[in-house]
Amino acid sequence: MENALEGFLRRMVQLGVPTDAVDFFEVPGAFEIPLFAKRIATRGDYAAIIGSALVVDGGIYRHEFVAQAVVEGLMRVQLETDTPVFSMVLTPHIFRAEEHMRGFFAKLLIEKGDEVADACVRAVGCLERPGGCMSAEAARHLAPGRVGERLISTTA
Repeated sequence: MENALEGFLRRMVQLGVPTDAVDFFEVPGAFEIPLFAKRIATRGDYAAIIGSALVVDGGIYRHEFVAQAVVEGLMRVQLETDTPVFSMVLTPHIFRAEEHMRGFFAKLLIEKGDEVADACVRAVGCLERPGGCMSAEAARHLAPGRVGERLISTTA
């Protein structure tokens, strides 16, 4: 997930959000991401939450089951707390850690980090100004003190 976080932070800086405006919390595992996200969201001092994990086969539970439970939990947190919650919980159909596949997954994860950063800044901008949804570049100018003021990424 380091590549996804790298892509996320790089894109946030490009969008005008300083890295010190992003807080990171580690959780025991992917299943715990929704619980931690809800606790943090209910405090009300974060503009958005991003849950990130790479869920692959090989554990006790099937990876599809774990990913579905986490994403559904994040959606519930978003709807119950009125805080935008984004998923960077990735579940590749086939994950191979062999050397020849590392470049492919590294590039894919960086792209996912970029996408989540764009979505996050855009959504926060839209919520700050209802009815005024626009591109991520334009949204960052809506409320410079608020967009990205306190973003959090929960990682497993």
